[in-house]
Amino acid sequence: MKKRIFGISLAAVIALSAGLLGACAPQTPGDDDGNKPSEPQNYVMPTWSGNTNEGTGASTEVAVHDPSVFYDEASKTYYAFGSHFAVASSSDLINWTQEVGDGSTEATGQRVSQELYGDGVNWRNVLAESVSIAGAGMPSTWAPDVVEHDGTYYMYVSLTQGFGSSRSVISRVSSTKPLGAKQGDPYADEQVIISSTGDGKANCIDPELFYDKDGGLWMVYGSFYGGIYVLELENEGENWGLPKEGQDYGTLLWVGGAGTSGGQVVEGPFVFYNAETDYYYLMVTYGDLNYSYNMRVARSKNPDGPYEDVAGNQMESAYSDAFGNKIAGNFVMGDANGYAAIGHNSVVEKDGEFFVVAHVRRQSSGEADHVSGGHNLYVFQLFFNEDGWPVMNPNRYANEKIGAGMTAEKLAGKYDVVVHSRGTDSGSATFVESVPYTFRADGTVTDDASASVGTWTLDGYYVEITLSDGDWAGTYKGVAAPGWDSMYVNDPETEAHAAFAFTAVSDAGRSLWAVGTFAAQ
Repeated sequence: MKKRIFGISLAAVIALSAGLLGACAPQTPGDDDGNKPSEPQNYVMPTWSGNTNEGTGASTEVAVHDPSVFYDEASKTYYAFGSHFAVASSSDLINWTQEVGDGSTEATGQRVSQELYGDGVNWRNVLAESVSIAGAGMPSTWAPDVVEHDGTYYMYVSLTQGFGSSRSVISRVSSTKPLGAKQGDPYADEQVIISSTGDGKANCIDPELFYDKDGGLWMVYGSFYGGIYVLELENEGENWGLPKEGQDYGTLLWVGGAGTSGGQVVEGPFVFYNAETDYYYLMVTYGDLNYSYNMRVARSKNPDGPYEDVAGNQMESAYSDAFGNKIAGNFVMGDANGYAAIGHNSVVEKDGEFFVVAHVRRQSSGEADHVSGGHNLYVFQLFFNEDGWPVMNPNRYANEKIGAGMTAEKLAGKYDVVVHSRGTDSGSATFVESVPYTFRADGTVTDDASASVGTWTLDGYYVEITLSDGDWAGTYKGVAAPGWDSMYVNDPETEAHAAFAFTAVSDAGRSLWAVGTFAAQ
């Protein structure tokens, strides 16, 4: 069974020092009718000691394009599988090891794929039926998803005729080891799951398997042309993990906009369930993988939809920038180098906490509208506001814990603030640049000239921010969260530091991020 809920002890697997702060009464009493989880613990402010090359000169990043993460109960290890055969592992979601390199060219693909499929083995021979459907033009497989069931690891992979083609196929191979040949048992025994032949209805790539709250098994998939679909799978017997009969391409969840005026490419679907809110959340990525990827989310009471955004739009008829809560996009905090192409994410749950695992690129130095480097793996903690909508910590995960003890006095100070646009760039990378705002203990928000630009209220760790400043005007509901600012948006004299952050979403589906420029306590 693919593990989405984990029972391991966080303290046992994360070697980070953290200060535990005292509890305080809420600053602004609020409505208790929302989906508020209990707050039995105080918040934890972390001390970063994980994967980063920012400001150190040492590169310890891992490259996993389109990461799909699962937790292997047998080895107590998280594995991130990505396109081009790349794999990384971690015991704590912070420190990562590159297990298999990225093989995006023919030569490197043939070399690194043998770590999964066996020494001297051509991966195309293992996936012979898939190659016969999609052709042999691509140098690697795309966006795999690994699921464990009864001691067998099934790797669902996708293969396409070419970039932008909808002649594609999803198939699976299996092994008794998560890393296949690298751990002594090569992935083999291909089974085709579903294929598309360019009819424009669906594009059979980007699979992700998930269980519903009743134990039913599903596969969400799709991209580009027809959009995002979901298939119900067999959950027992010899046909486990294969589609139930009579579904064709399955149920359309999020329509694709390719070839439609104003439409957007949608891909990289991921569905997860939150028992606290009793919602299924469908996350997708819009844009170009090189420079404009941005993450969107909608939710439903049912695994097969319909999925709606915060404005009540149904995603099965949505194809433009106006739809789906935009949870992350290109941004620049302070004078730090910008972050770009955040997307094609997965989500894991651990001890009741949720984490987004996505690939990220960086803004090119000295080139405002360009990005450079590969697609590195980043982990961000995911929270839920009082209305049950997910909001993402802008800071990279460093073992922070949300909880009681947040006060207006502790949170008061200067923050670098961005509000993500609704749009998706085309042709080049555009970055939303932060603006310095001061959040004051009296509930006002001011700019650098001390002019009022809004208000904020705090109830436990839930925050509501109302801005009146130009295009950012609106009300944003989210959380105040501890974190570790490795972006160095603060004063250069203090460099990296523990930092409070605000993350919230408006009723128009725009996300607000704010990172404190002061050392938090």
